[in-house]
This record gives sequence, structure tokens and C-alpha cells, in this order.
Amino acid sequence: MTTEQNPRHNTHPSVNGQRFGMKHQAFAPSGAPSPWWTPTVHADRRPILVARNRITAALRRVFEQSEFIEVEPAILQASPGNETHLSGFATELIEPSGTRRPLYLHTSPEFACKKLLAAGERKIFALSRVFRNRDRGPLHCPEFTMLEWYRAQAPLIDIEKDCAALLQAAATAAGARMFGWRGATADPFLEPERISVAEAFDRFADIDLLGALASEGATDTAALAGAARGLGLRIAPDDTWSDLFSKILSEKIEPRLGLGRATILCDYPISEAALAKRSETDPRLAERFELYCCGVELANAFGELTDPAEQKRRFMAEMDERERIYGERYPLDEDFLVALASMPEASGCALGLDRLVLLATGADRIDQVAWTPLAAADPQ
Repeated sequence: MTTEQNPRHNTHPSVNGQRFGMKHQAFAPSGAPSPWWTPTVHADRRPILVARNRITAALRRVFEQSEFIEVEPAILQASPGNETHLSGFATELIEPSGTRRPLYLHTSPEFACKKLLAAGERKIFALSRVFRNRDRGPLHCPEFTMLEWYRAQAPLIDIEKDCAALLQAAATAAGARMFGWRGATADPFLEPERISVAEAFDRFADIDLLGALASEGATDTAALAGAARGLGLRIAPDDTWSDLFSKILSEKIEPRLGLGRATILCDYPISEAALAKRSETDPRLAERFELYCCGVELANAFGELTDPAEQKRRFMAEMDERERIYGERYPLDEDFLVALASMPEASGCALGLDRLVLLATGADRIDQVAWTPLAAADPQ
């Protein structure tokens, strides 16, 4: 059996980061790296880009074999999304009459996909270009591809199974036995580890997270701040409970997830799940999980909230916090809230395709897996 037929034969991706971009690194007269379109630079990048195409085709096959319908959500939306730290790109529609209307590039196809569920679709997926401002780094790009899918009348465990199947499909398409990033590795063919957020805080940070949550999910900021200080984290006077949660998660827990095998991090506090429904077994928690490999967050999944009044209340709270931090807020998509009342119970997930390709091919930065990456304003 060839390596391509049996990806578990390879210890590392067939187009790994150690060889990426080193053979023909070209430089402009100024000494800065040459643009991506320079033939020698493109020749080094091309194996990863072709692998990206194979991975994308393999993911489509996974959904087609399960009788999903691929949909194409519109990029222009009335709202970019209403989560505190998601920043959108604003634009303007000018009608033939001259009437002007503000619009945004979507940060996710979520609102449009949920409207399609309200319209009667039951199993859908989308490979969407999405846009997020204020995001730039090894794992962040202002424009990237998001794979998003929904199952109507299905429990969240079905989405976990989808995630495991997608990891295996991506690895097979890339000819990779292991995923890797910056020294961390994970076997995509092993069943993912499942751990709750509370268990992770206890195991990796020695924090009783549930002890900082009241019976209905109300938060104790002082208690969590004390725990964060005990870990040596820098705390600001105006840090909210959510700020503290994010700092502990990103600095003490995420680097420990998805090592050796993928990790499903589940049962998030209800305050950290703006679009997820409340857990039926513990009102302090939400039906939400995130998928990690090699310390990298790959996907975010919800048992979807379908109560429009509760969703509007959460959106308003998120926008109040955004206005406090950034001095701006985004409009609500009232059409989405109306559609939510007709949406069936569903589970859904958003997965960063570029990050998945990065892990499967051994690339070091997310812009290395983009066919036409956005040039940095200040090349490093």
C-alpha cells in the first residue's frame, strides 16, 4: 500500500514546515522577503496549496456521503455578528436611487445558515470566506475560510463525531499520519479526548471553576481574580469574569490541549456561550465544545439557542460590553431574530479550514496555507 493510500505510515506531513519556504527563499532589493507571487517563492508554497485543495475536496466528500447540502451564504450582512471581541469590516450599499445603507462583511455564515434552517433545510454545510478585523498573527488572518455545518434535530454528540471524521479525512488527503505545530503533535486517527472546562481548570490551573459560578450561572469575579493572581497572571482593575476566564484559558490551559490526540473541551460556563442553549443537566453551563489539536483551537460547536428573546438579551449585553471596551457597537440583525423563532432545534459547528490545513501540512503560519495571502503592512 502506498503512503498516499495509508497516511498512518507517515510520521510527519508530506509537506512539512521544516522544508516549507526554505529551498528558494527570495529577497527583494530592500532585504525584505519577496512577495508570494515571485515564482521561486510560489514554487515552495505550491505543495501546501495543492494539499489544501485535496483537503477541501475530502471534507466535501465527508458531508456529501452523509447527505448534507452545500449552501453559499451571502457575505454582505446587516450585522457582522454580535460577540464582544469579534470586529467586523464595514461597507456601504448604494442603491440605484442613491439611497445608502450600511452593511458589513460577515464574521461567520452563522446567521444566514440558521435562516436556512428556519426555511426548512435540515443538514447543511458551507465553506465561506469570512472577515475579522483586529486579527493578525501566526494563527489569525483578517480573511480566512470557515467550514460551518448544522444538523437539525440532532444532539451535539453527533457534531463531535463529525469533527473526528473530518480530522481523519484531512490527514488522509494530506498524506499525514500526525498533525503538528511548533513542536506539538497529535494523531488525528485516535478518538479525541473529552474533558469539561471545569475539569481542565482543575487539572491544569488548580482552580475550582464551578465554585466561581452561582446556581444559575452568575459569576464571582473576585474569586476568579484571586485564582488568576495565584497563577501569576497580570490582572487589570477593570477585568470582567469573562476577561479572567479567557486569560486563564489561553495561558494555562489551551497549550495543554490536543497533545497526542485531539481534545474536545466541553461544558462551557453559560456566560461564555452567547449563541448556545443552556445545559439541561446543569444550568450554570452551556451546550458548547471546542476542538483542539496541538494546542490550537480548530472548531467551536453549540447546541443552538432558538429563543429569540433570550438571544436578543445576550446580544445586547455583548454589545454593551463591546461599547465599553472599543467605543462602538454593531446593529442587531432583527431578521435573524425573527427567523430564530421558526428555527428547529439544531447543533452546529464552525471550523477554521486554514488552521486545519496548517496542522495537516506542517506549515508554521496561517498565511502560508493561503493561495493569495494578504501582504503585511510592515514585513517582518
